[in-house]
Amino acid sequence: MTGTLEIRLAAGDDAALAECYRTHAALVAAYLHRLVPPQDVEDVRQVVFSEVWRSRHRYDPARSLEGWLLGIARNRAIDHLRARALTTVPLESICEPVDGDGRDTADMLGSRDQVQRALAVLPEPQREAIELAYYGDLTQREIAERLHVPLGTVKARTARGLRRLSSLLSPIAA
Repeated sequence: MTGTLEIRLAAGDDAALAECYRTHAALVAAYLHRLVPPQDVEDVRQVVFSEVWRSRHRYDPARSLEGWLLGIARNRAIDHLRARALTTVPLESICEPVDGDGRDTADMLGSRDQVQRALAVLPEPQREAIELAYYGDLTQREIAERLHVPLGTVKARTARGLRRLSSLLSPIAA
């Protein structure tokens, strides 16, 4: 069948759908990126072109093919978003702060941030030993085995790192 893509698509030409996809798939994907999560774009795009084929008899070749495609894309994106199961947390499952107004929690989070920044200043071997001990909950012997260094080296790195942390954090404690 010869003629413009629009006329061939409206007439039901199988090759016209493939050409339409090759020509306009990137446009539809770019449009969908604005509407649906990135991981869902390809799925919705496939639904859009299935809908294009199913409703080709309703397409008026005198009108803009891109506009018609993007209209279908918009509708399928809305359908997709409405069908998603939203994750919500029931209000009953959220507990009140233990200290009443949350100030202690805020102070704790602030201190945690300061400790993280101080750790980032330490040399890598000292930071690694301290993080494995405190965050990894490993013994010094387990750290030595994991890092393939002598136990005395782990002890020295930990001691030097803790002394340096203490000096970095001492203005905070004052």
